[in-house]
Amino acid sequence: MAHYLTKRILGAVPVFFGITLIVFFMMNMAPGTIADAAGGGEASSAAMRAALEANLGLDQPIVIRYILWMKSVLTGDLGNSYRTGQPVLRMIAQRVSPSLILTGTGVVLAILIGVTLGILAAWKPGSRWSRLASGLTLFSFSAPGFFLCLVLIYVFSVKLSWLPAAGMYTSGMGGSLSDLIRHLALPASVVCLGSLGNLIRQTTSACSEVLGEDYIRTARAKGLSEWAVLWKHAFRTALIPVLTTILNHIPHIIGGSMVVERIFGWPGMGSLLFTSVSSRDYTVIMGITAVVAVAVLLTGILMDLVYRLADPGVGWGGEDR
Repeated sequence: MAHYLTKRILGAVPVFFGITLIVFFMMNMAPGTIADAAGGGEASSAAMRAALEANLGLDQPIVIRYILWMKSVLTGDLGNSYRTGQPVLRMIAQRVSPSLILTGTGVVLAILIGVTLGILAAWKPGSRWSRLASGLTLFSFSAPGFFLCLVLIYVFSVKLSWLPAAGMYTSGMGGSLSDLIRHLALPASVVCLGSLGNLIRQTTSACSEVLGEDYIRTARAKGLSEWAVLWKHAFRTALIPVLTTILNHIPHIIGGSMVVERIFGWPGMGSLLFTSVSSRDYTVIMGITAVVAVAVLLTGILMDLVYRLADPGVGWGGEDR
């Protein structure tokens, strides 16, 4: 296991370099810099923009800038924001907690609802549970996240005035748990619905296949209750593909949550990323890229470990994945 884990981590290193290199070059190919945003477009400000670029090191070749940035990253320093002057690591750390609250809540809700509905749909094909699962799966795949955000805001915030449309807390409310839940309800629902379809479909497929096996019929013939058959036998056997689906979908959830954060004004990493892109704050953009890339790569390694621990027959060679 230790050898396999070391091999996977070493294999993730060049992928990390590749991701950051591509994003860095694409970002610097875009027109304009932070100096243009600060200096404006007047010809009289050309000298000021040139001086600002020199001060920020933006006048150096792009390859040199990437090498210098990577050297800082490898020492744990993500640099300072061009826009605010604050350390990028501190800015990201302040946004991680809200992002984890939003993403974590949405994922947990999706797992609870998706796995439960998937099992019930496999257990009773053609029942109302099966129809509900099919309807939610179709809705999850067909409804774009940004459109769903706008619909929920219009219905529950504008028309019904039940839930707030933006922010994490109400100003002056002291940050109570009930206020957080009210603000969390709409964005977490979007995150949940965005990943619900895959979970329902994979759970239903895995459990349907298992429920047709001979040992399930034998368990029922021995007089075991349906509860024991479903949860102790069928679901445990189907757990491996379900876990794989959950872990494999996390990177997509992270990306989708950034859009949700922006629309709902949620103070997470997604909002910080959009603000940094609009202001051409390269150091913050690259800092978020590095953090997200590491999170996604570690999720992939964790997925492989869980898969092999859940199914010892797969082995630890790495080539039998």
